[in-house]
Amino acid sequence: MTVISGFGTTTTAGRTALAAQVRASRRSRERQRLVVSLVLAALVVAVFVVSLMIGKQFYSPAEVMRVLLGEQVPGASFTVGELRLPRSVTAILAGAAFGVAGVTFQTLLRNPLASPEIIGIAPGASATAVIGIVALRWSDSAVSLLALGGAVLTAGALYLLSNKGGFAGARLILMGIGLAAMLNSVVSYLLSRAGERDIQEAMRWLTGSLNGASWERVWPLALAWALVIIPLVFTARGLTLLSLGDDSAASLGVRLNITRVALIAGAVVLLAFATATTGPIAFVAFMAGPIAARLVRPGSSLLIPSALVGALLVITADLIGQFAFDARLPVGVITGVVGAPYLIWLLIRTNRSGGSL
Repeated sequence: MTVISGFGTTTTAGRTALAAQVRASRRSRERQRLVVSLVLAALVVAVFVVSLMIGKQFYSPAEVMRVLLGEQVPGASFTVGELRLPRSVTAILAGAAFGVAGVTFQTLLRNPLASPEIIGIAPGASATAVIGIVALRWSDSAVSLLALGGAVLTAGALYLLSNKGGFAGARLILMGIGLAAMLNSVVSYLLSRAGERDIQEAMRWLTGSLNGASWERVWPLALAWALVIIPLVFTARGLTLLSLGDDSAASLGVRLNITRVALIAGAVVLLAFATATTGPIAFVAFMAGPIAARLVRPGSSLLIPSALVGALLVITADLIGQFAFDARLPVGVITGVVGAPYLIWLLIRTNRSGGSL
């Protein structure tokens, strides 16, 4: 059978061969993504185990494993089980949340610079947290809840303001940059009026730190993951197709508005809970997606690789901050030192390439 197309004559055998070639390319792409994800997961587990072993007191892998299995090990059960384990679990959950949130916004807006830190959502959490610390004199859980609400409200306002007349990524980015500037000015004003003690508390929160990690703070973040993991799995293909553009995604069966709202809602929930738990750890959401995009082939889903890259960044940076220097540094300081030159490099590269991940 011969089919006449707009580009000439195509036989049934030719179309079958082309379809087989497309399927083979897709399988190859998925195999590579699987291998990259497994390697990243192995690295996260390796750093996680190291983080449980080292500190003022060293514990062997066997002792750590016994604690993880629920055995009572003198000394290790408290140090590993109650101090190091919640800190490392928080690092992995928060890093993965920042990674997923970052790559979701960057892919939806088709711009590697469109991370939640730059488009105003993280500054929204920061501004409300500083209001809670400086103006309301709240602390700990109350500040975290306020930051959670601030991130959600900022994301909602940003979506409503930028969605008039249809969704436009460029408009959302510009609105977000303006919103972030306004919220950062609020933070600066409040800090200029605050007392020394409030400034120290606010700066500790704004830097991003795992020093306050505990099981009480782990569970809300784990709950956020439980709430969004299934919707994220079902919308992962839609996110990949939306990176091709609205028209292409719609022609391939993606329901644009439902998919976009589900992805944004999931990303905001993860980002809000992670920020409320650790503070805004600098540049993790910004770096995870582009790094993951360079590890897998174009057209692959970036959600899982980005989550693993984010987790690896945070837990590794926390280890470096704790043990590589004379003084212990918050994790946000380490990621900031790495992320700032990466931002400059990405700006230069994006300017040359036209702005794709």
